[in-house]
Amino acid sequence: MSHHKSRTLAGRDLAPETLMMGFGYDPALSEGAIKAPLFQASTFVFRSAEDGKRFFEVAYGLREKEPDEALGLIYSRINNPNLEILEDRLAVWDKADRALVFSSGMAAISTAMLALTRPGDTVLYAAPAYGGTEYLFDRILPRYGVKVAQVLATEGTEALRKAIRDTAAKAAEGGGRLAVVYLETPSNPTNQVVDIAAAVAEVQGLDQAERAVVAVDNTFLGPLWQRPLELGADLSLYSLTKYVGGHSDLIAGGCLGTAEVMARIAEMRTICGTATDPHTAWLLSRSLETLHLRMERSQDNARVLSERLRAHDKVTDVLVAGGGAGEQRAIFEAQCQGPGSTFSIRVRGGEAEAFRVLNALKLFKLAVSLGGSESLASHPSSMTHSDYSREAKARCGIGDDLIRLSVGVENVEDLWTDLDQALSVI
Repeated sequence: MSHHKSRTLAGRDLAPETLMMGFGYDPALSEGAIKAPLFQASTFVFRSAEDGKRFFEVAYGLREKEPDEALGLIYSRINNPNLEILEDRLAVWDKADRALVFSSGMAAISTAMLALTRPGDTVLYAAPAYGGTEYLFDRILPRYGVKVAQVLATEGTEALRKAIRDTAAKAAEGGGRLAVVYLETPSNPTNQVVDIAAAVAEVQGLDQAERAVVAVDNTFLGPLWQRPLELGADLSLYSLTKYVGGHSDLIAGGCLGTAEVMARIAEMRTICGTATDPHTAWLLSRSLETLHLRMERSQDNARVLSERLRAHDKVTDVLVAGGGAGEQRAIFEAQCQGPGSTFSIRVRGGEAEAFRVLNALKLFKLAVSLGGSESLASHPSSMTHSDYSREAKARCGIGDDLIRLSVGVENVEDLWTDLDQALSVI
C-alpha cells in the first residue's frame, strides 16, 4: 500500500486526528504541494481509450473493482480528487467501509432514502427529527408509494423495539417490507438519546428476506462523541455544514457505511447529481484538520456553561445529552463518548421572556444552525420547529420557554458573562 493510504506506522495504528493531515493525498501527484490543490475541473483526461473503458465499467457497475483498483477520474459529478481525499478521511473517523459527500445534509438523506426504498416499503423514524427530514418522510416519500411510521424518542427503548416489530409486521401484511429504521440521536432540540444498539438488535431479529437498514443522523455528536457504525448501524449521516465544516461558511452532507449499502447510494448520487463541488470538498478537508480541537474546546465550554446554568435562578431546566437519569443515562454511557456542545435551556416564563433573553445576547449570535466556531442561540418553537402543531410541540417537549444554544470556541468566561447578563433581563 502506498504511504499516503497507510493507517499504521512502525506497528502503531495512527489516530484519526493524525491521519487528517495527509491521509489519501500523495503530494507527488500535485507538484509536491504540501496540501491538496483545488481541482476545479469538470472532466479528466484518460491516458488511453482502454483506461476510459475500464473507468466507466466500474463507475456504472458493469464490473466490480479489483481489490487495489481506484475509481479512475472521469467527471466531477461522479468523482473528483478533492472529493476522494475528503471521503477517504471522513471514513477514517467513523471506521466506515466508504464515505460519500453531498451538496447538503438533506441531499445526503434524500439520496440515501431514494436508493434504499421502493413503492410498498415502509420507513420508521424516531421523532422529533430535523424539519427537512420529517418533511421528506411525511410529505415527499408517500408520493412515491413509500409508507412512513413514527415513534416518539421520549417513549423510550421498549417503545422503539415494539414499533420496529409492529411496523415490520404491518408492512408484511400489506405485501411490503420495513426498509429503513431512521434515528436522529440526540434529538433536536431536546437532546433525547435513542438506543442505536437496541434498534440494530431488533432489526436483526426480524423475519425479512431483505434486512432493514438502520440509519443514524449523527450530526450532533459525530464523529468524535458518537460512532453509530461501531454500534451496528448500517449508515451514519451528517450535515457536514455543522461541526465537520465548523465555520458557518459552507453547506454539505455526508453518508458513511457498509460497502453493500454505500454502493447503492453511490449509484443514486451519480444519477441524481447530488455530490458536493470541489471547492466545498477542499474547504471540508481543511476543516477536518482542526475538527478534534474545535469539538473538544466547544464541549469543554458547554460543560462549564451547562453546569452554571443549572444553578441559575432564571433557568428551570438544562437539556444536555445524557443529562437525564435512568434509561437516558444508561443509553448515553453505552453509546456516547461525550455530550457535545449543543444543548437547550428552559427559562422562567414563556415566549416573551425567551425573546427578551435572545434579544439581550451580545456574543451569542441569534441564528439557526449549530457546530460553528462561534456561539449561536435560537428559539426552536418559533423558528426551526415552527411548523409543528401545538400538540406535536407538547409531545416532543418543545415549549415556548426553550432556548437552544450551540457553544463555540470563545473564552468561556466571556460566554458566561453574556448569558448571565441576558438572563438578568427576565
